[in-house]
Amino acid sequence: MKAKLKKLSDQTIVITGASSGIGLVTARQAAKAGAKLVLAARSEAALRQLTDELSQQGCEVIYVVADVSKQADVKRIAREAKQKFGSFDTWVNNAGVSMYGKVVNESIDDMRQLFETNFWGLVYGSLEAVEHLRHRGGALINVGSVLSDVTAILQTMYSASKHAVKGFTDGLRTELEMEDAPVSVTLIQPAAIDTPYPLNAKNYLDKVPQHAPPAYAPETVAEAILGSATSPQRNILVGGAGKLFKGMEQWTPALLDKFMEKAFAPMSKSDKQDHRNRPSGLYEGAGQLQERGNYPGRTREISTYTKAKLHPAATAAIVAGTGLAVAALVNAFGPDSKDGKNKDGKKKSDKDASNGTSQRPDQDKQDKKLKSNSDKAANPTAGQGSDNVEDTGKGANGDGRAPRAGSAEATPSDVRGPVADKSKQGKPSGSKS
Repeated sequence: MKAKLKKLSDQTIVITGASSGIGLVTARQAAKAGAKLVLAARSEAALRQLTDELSQQGCEVIYVVADVSKQADVKRIAREAKQKFGSFDTWVNNAGVSMYGKVVNESIDDMRQLFETNFWGLVYGSLEAVEHLRHRGGALINVGSVLSDVTAILQTMYSASKHAVKGFTDGLRTELEMEDAPVSVTLIQPAAIDTPYPLNAKNYLDKVPQHAPPAYAPETVAEAILGSATSPQRNILVGGAGKLFKGMEQWTPALLDKFMEKAFAPMSKSDKQDHRNRPSGLYEGAGQLQERGNYPGRTREISTYTKAKLHPAATAAIVAGTGLAVAALVNAFGPDSKDGKNKDGKKKSDKDASNGTSQRPDQDKQDKKLKSNSDKAANPTAGQGSDNVEDTGKGANGDGRAPRAGSAEATPSDVRGPVADKSKQGKPSGSKS
């Protein structure tokens, strides 16, 4: 049964990890769209301030202080959502933590805690959401990462947790489809996103971590999340750089490994010294209502690739319209010029006034053939020994109009105009934040 999702203004949405970054931006955008909100995180001061902010804007919103690594806390999120609003329509598992360093230097306790939040917290949330939504319909949206498919050097355990998220989400989706449950299950896979993610991570490096370029704005992920809340999606990759990484992993894995070693690792470290014992978000709340982080470059505010994924019909119409426009230009101007004029600067017509040469080679060939056949019938010996020149569009001296593209006489150098050689077209780096 296909999930029938409501418009945002008719929904109650649960968002975990709402005190910073992607969760914070998603909450603010959902509030603007008129949704009722249940916001969860460990940082109570930030949640209270955010709830006051959104309430003043007219949003119906509550917050729940919760640690998603604890199943009892996640059950309480669901319970309070239903007590306040009667039910919920979309559940967004966004809470997550990270860790930078060489895996051989990281403690087992830290590794386990990372998985408790990133993987088990998402599992607890998914089970609560499905138990409620399978009877009434709705959307479950799990925030994974491009690192659900690719492993980032110096973020090995984070990458491993996101691989686990993808495996769980894909399996849950197919099981729900098998029982025909009206639940849409979406995996969001962001590339590098400019949020406080590196600053809140447990850090084993001697430098403050940062994103390797390019990094995208958190609004691009919020758009994907809310788009999936109203239109069922299987998975959405946010940021074209993520698509490039996945392609390299599939087709040139050795090259990707070298890139990680030689380029990605050094770019993941800032110039600022760091203290390994400083507080992080691994064990306690670190959200302070910050949307952006410490990315040093220019943040990409939009992702054309993701917009195309979210709006395929509109994208197809744009592509089709562009193709028709290019075709019209080719037909209007032809291969000889770009302004509809011949080499002498005169406007083209069916007959070029300067030399009488026809601009309709196919029709002229037929006319010549008919005339030749009639002449032969009248005089079988006519034309013998003469310098007959086949009408290829060129004169006897090789000058004149180039043959039509696609004709037997045409060579690659004869094909000009707006249609580009696809083999010369260029092709369009990252972690979830």
